[in-house]
Amino acid sequence: MPKISEKGLMMPESPIRKLVPFAEAAKKRGVKVYHLNIGQPDIPTPQSMIDAMRNLNTKVIEYSHSAGILSYREKLCKYYEKHNIKITPDDIIIGAGASEAILFAVQTCLNPDDEIIIPEPFYANYNGFATSAGVKVKPIISSIDDGFALPPIAEFEKAITPKTKAIMVCNPNNPTGYLYSKEELEVLREIVKKYDLFLFADEVYREFCYDGTTHFSVMNLEGLEENVVLFDSVSKRYSACGIRIGAMISRNKEVMKTAMKFAQARLSPPSLGQIAAEAAVETPDSYFTEVIEEYRARRDTVVNGLNKIPGVFCPNPKGAFYVTTKLPIDNCDKFCQWLLEDFNFENQTVMLAPATGFYSTPGAGKNEVRISYVLNVDDLKKSIICLEEALKVYPGRTR
Repeated sequence: MPKISEKGLMMPESPIRKLVPFAEAAKKRGVKVYHLNIGQPDIPTPQSMIDAMRNLNTKVIEYSHSAGILSYREKLCKYYEKHNIKITPDDIIIGAGASEAILFAVQTCLNPDDEIIIPEPFYANYNGFATSAGVKVKPIISSIDDGFALPPIAEFEKAITPKTKAIMVCNPNNPTGYLYSKEELEVLREIVKKYDLFLFADEVYREFCYDGTTHFSVMNLEGLEENVVLFDSVSKRYSACGIRIGAMISRNKEVMKTAMKFAQARLSPPSLGQIAAEAAVETPDSYFTEVIEEYRARRDTVVNGLNKIPGVFCPNPKGAFYVTTKLPIDNCDKFCQWLLEDFNFENQTVMLAPATGFYSTPGAGKNEVRISYVLNVDDLKKSIICLEEALKVYPGRTR
């Protein structure tokens, strides 16, 4: 039998999706499963996006330009201008989600065996993108004890080698919800300039900031015009994950010219998705005001509920819709599977994402889980009760 490739064997499983078979089996047994494992919002998608697809008047769904439909990129420029980010349509390449955009950038800016520094825990698929491109992730650990703040600059300095080509951040952060401040990003600016690195920034949760905080974009860091590559997406902003439209954005003309070769190789991004995404740009601010208030209420429900459970610690994040929390358990992978296979409370259980999959350092995050507060408040309250009852009887409880 022919052998699978080494890259295929190295490709990590998704910590978010690998437990799906166990959740499906639980549902077949009649158990209600609360999905706190995946960032799939239940907020309605803006009606303008639905109408744009429903009212499409065309006989042929054609390829778009490899960089994306021009009128959409022009509208995006106006969207970013509202956030004090001044770019042109030529600075944008539309991808099939931010995922494809990140893969374009990694392949464009790094050679096989080059290194990218990422504060961990980080979005699990960064590991997959790096593996796909033959790139090595150099993690530096941020601590739950200080809410997953940006690690000290000394930690970045220690991680840099002659192979280091880029630093990657997600702001607000998935999986922790941490919102990097302008001051923290200015620290990154100095090290990026000192070592002439690329700075990759995943800002797909830009709108979701709480408690009076505001988001500061790396695109507004002075002196890094040639270094910054931004990633964005409509998935979470407009609760439209299945549209699969994202973007790679940079003012570096050589980077964008090279990335276009990868974009051309996959022909074009999804045309229907772009039509819907273009309509979404007109979404009124009132939509976000309501959505942010809803997420804030959900966050407070989860954080307050978790911290009342003996042995549990959960920081209070300022952005996105995730928390990474510490539990009194021996092994989060085993615990999350046990919840689906062997536990139920009043015929209900919860599906969580083991935090080990959000770390690159072996053994890190073994007593942590990521929770997505994408369910309504009542379901979140029931989920917290389930988790509390589970921790009372879990055989691997540590204290």
